[in-house]
Amino acid sequence: MNTLINKQVQFRDIGLIDYQEAWDLQEKIFAETIAVKTQNRGLEAEQQHITPNHLLFCQHPHVYTLGKSGKADHLLLHEDELEAREAKYYKINRGGDITYHGPGQLVGYPILDLDNFFTDIHKYMRLLEEAIIRTIADFGLDGGRIDGLTGVWLDYQEQKNPRKICAMGVKSSRWVTMHGFALNVNTDLSYFGSIVPCGIQDKAVTSIAQETGNPVEMNEVSIKLKNHLADLFEMEILEQ
Repeated sequence: MNTLINKQVQFRDIGLIDYQEAWDLQEKIFAETIAVKTQNRGLEAEQQHITPNHLLFCQHPHVYTLGKSGKADHLLLHEDELEAREAKYYKINRGGDITYHGPGQLVGYPILDLDNFFTDIHKYMRLLEEAIIRTIADFGLDGGRIDGLTGVWLDYQEQKNPRKICAMGVKSSRWVTMHGFALNVNTDLSYFGSIVPCGIQDKAVTSIAQETGNPVEMNEVSIKLKNHLADLFEMEILEQ
């Protein structure tokens, strides 16, 4: 564990970016953070370096991603059909099953050293969910959790028509995180019709725009979400 605690988080909105390009950027930051932690192990306290924390927000062109625990047949398109829909497909190293990313969806990648905050992945996931729950509440939506399922849902109590509004999937090594969450803001939900979302057969997907009946300003959502993350994690977010 690091002797030095750093609660500052470098924030970047990297805009609309190809999924592979964003993944490569995450891997680079992730590896650099791990390298600092590894180097610190052999140093006296006064010689150690703080480990950095990063938060990336972005949107992706149409893409389907399959997590380590997912099933390939949860993608319902063949290769030529993917091309027709101008969508890409990647198998990746996060947890979870298959999901869709696309324009109008706010994707967040926290690359945090949890030694700077708390070493509890369960708590980490719950706080990410809570930040989303508070964000959509700002738009008049009541979101929550469903036992045994990740992410944030509407109609999570009676479950007459449960709808997923935010998917989550993370990777962690030596308490450093990567991957994260995808909040449907103005998302074209028709793309979810080509997958079994998160491997769940009988539940729907929704967005803030779908529920409120109006398109939402992405920057407004971004600002609210950053503020909720800062409050919940007791972090200081620095704009780059």
